[in-house]
Amino acid sequence: MQGGDEQPSTASDQAPGVGENEAAGSFATYTAGLAFALLLTGASFLVSQTHLLWAPGVSAGLVVLAIAQMGVHLVFFLHIGTGSDNTNNVLALAFGVLIVTLVLSGSLWIMANLNANMISPSATMEMQR
Repeated sequence: MQGGDEQPSTASDQAPGVGENEAAGSFATYTAGLAFALLLTGASFLVSQTHLLWAPGVSAGLVVLAIAQMGVHLVFFLHIGTGSDNTNNVLALAFGVLIVTLVLSGSLWIMANLNANMISPSATMEMQR
């Protein structure tokens, strides 16, 4: 490298998305995140294994708990916040959500289309006779 291109590394270098006077994460933050994650995981098992929710509402309850779990991970472990220095992180997250949504919805659309256009097994048996 050229002599003037390098910047010296200092002990105060921080990860992207972490503010100037903001710690990357403290023991208390990670412990609270772990407690919330374990609480939501336990609630998911409780909802799925008991009759606390009306049977058709169990899947909606699990979706809500899963979204809350993702929120806990984003805030407590990935440190995604609403600060101006987190713009790139939020944009990358939004792009990832867009890609996952496109892949999932496209896959479901293809599978539904294939299911609608498949010949039933009984019709296949009739054709073989």
